[in-house]
Amino acid sequence: MADDGLEGCVARGRVGAVSARGLFLDRDGVINHEIGYLVRPEDVRFVPGIFSLCRTARRLGYRIFVVTNQAGIGRGLYSEEEYQSLMGWMRGEFAREGVELDGVYHSPYHPEHGLGEYKREHEDRKPGPGMLLRGAREFGVELQESVMVGDRCSDVGAANAAGLLRMFLLRGTEERGCDGAYVEVDGLEVVERWLVERDEECMRG
Repeated sequence: MADDGLEGCVARGRVGAVSARGLFLDRDGVINHEIGYLVRPEDVRFVPGIFSLCRTARRLGYRIFVVTNQAGIGRGLYSEEEYQSLMGWMRGEFAREGVELDGVYHSPYHPEHGLGEYKREHEDRKPGPGMLLRGAREFGVELQESVMVGDRCSDVGAANAAGLLRMFLLRGTEERGCDGAYVEVDGLEVVERWLVERDEECMRG
């Protein structure tokens, strides 16, 4: 994982002049509470602090991305259309809270339980970094200045493989911990506070 000192504040050689940064968010367990193969809007319960975190990130100049494994599509438990419908609804909820999601990426594949074309490994499936790399490429984001929030070891693996500045792991899902570099936190407010404090540190130079 990238250096977390002052060097991490340097954007194209200029301290205090920040290039595009990304906040990458896992969906289930980070944006909404995990219930297992979420399909219906009426089953969505947003994780406390998610909208505040995203509003703060947006104010600080971060692009906001959702990067989510959706093996339920590959397993045949719900369709691509049902997934897209739910995400359209969730985008609307974010918009009502004053947050625009720049990019929403998903991986429908599973190497063992996928059906047909979905039974395969794919770089987009976390812990692969494919979705993060796509977001960076499509929106001009500097990965070494970007941050991810997840709740699983696969999120840690993807963040580390992409070379992100910081990976935050929400406590509770991975009881045995994960390999790789990450900071374990109890809630999204910790991430929000870190973003603010880091921005202030960078501006001071």
